[in-house]
Amino acid sequence: MTQNEILFAHLKRTGSISQREALVDYSIQSLTKRISELRDMGLNIVTQHKKHPVTGQRYARYILIK
Repeated sequence: MTQNEILFAHLKRTGSISQREALVDYSIQSLTKRISELRDMGLNIVTQHKKHPVTGQRYARYILIK
């Protein structure tokens, strides 16, 4: 299974993913690139910018719009 296939299966199952989840769960280091490739294939994926409630660190969560 390719990283794009793994990522698409995750998005279909859960609806969203963050860089940390992609790295820890699937060893996907270039999530931004994979998301770009999925968008190029016609998937509607939006970026939601968030801030961690404890650390205050900003991050992006990618959400599949069905």
